[in-house]
Amino acid sequence: MSKILKLGIPKGSLQESTFKLFKKAGFNLNVSERSYIPSIDDPEIEPIMLRAQEMSRYVADGALDCGITGYDWVVENGSDVVKVEELIYAKQSLNPVRWVLAAPENSKIKNIKDLKGKRIATELVNVTKKYLKKNKVSAEVEFSWGATEVKVATGLVDAIVELTETGRSLKAHNLRQIATIIESTTQLIANKVSYRDNWKKDKMEQIALLLKGAIQAEEKVGLKMNVRKVDLKKVLSVLPSLKNPTISNLAQGAWVAVETVIDERIVRNIIPKLKAAGAEGIIEYSLNKLIY
Repeated sequence: MSKILKLGIPKGSLQESTFKLFKKAGFNLNVSERSYIPSIDDPEIEPIMLRAQEMSRYVADGALDCGITGYDWVVENGSDVVKVEELIYAKQSLNPVRWVLAAPENSKIKNIKDLKGKRIATELVNVTKKYLKKNKVSAEVEFSWGATEVKVATGLVDAIVELTETGRSLKAHNLRQIATIIESTTQLIANKVSYRDNWKKDKMEQIALLLKGAIQAEEKVGLKMNVRKVDLKKVLSVLPSLKNPTISNLAQGAWVAVETVIDERIVRNIIPKLKAAGAEGIIEYSLNKLIY
């Protein structure tokens, strides 16, 4: 009987970026619009979709071997799990995020101490309560099912603790950030018992390696070019590299092939300089995975 790894895939805000990440990592992961059971082209993986908010609970109790969720929800649920890998995805919503305490711009609430006796709405109830206790502030914390920013804007609550990447949404609602409650990244987490199983641990770490490789390839491109040996030093002087470029001799003895990886954001500035330095046949290509 073949072994199976039960893997939790987040449904909701992380879903699209997670599916794209798995595709770049080499996995064909698909799900129908109303389904919670995706298909994957790896017979050793059984994927199940759950909200990120509850993922760590099911990983901790062993219903899942591993899953992808935010560090914030691991802390909120008090889940005793293993962090296999941190997944910071440059172009999608797996970026680092912050849960911030915010109040209206025109409010008298200027700092954490001003929240004494006030009402705060948030999804992150337990973390917020611990933060208030740490700062010796007594306030009422209520769970918010959504539209949290509207509640403080309309006076239903005095302040909120809300998730933000850039803070633009808070500013749009005329809210002032008072403090950062917790910073969070997306993580691949594992059940402690499952992680002690050699086969499951190896499988998780293989997945983690491929996912991390896909992440590391983001915002990078490969460059290939042909260079006369007499121009090589000049080309290398303008060519940034991940480490050192790969240089190979060509059939024509006076030429070499140069290959390297650079940041995508600077490639448009580098290519004209390479051409001016003597590089020819320059090819730019995208990367799926980059394993250091």
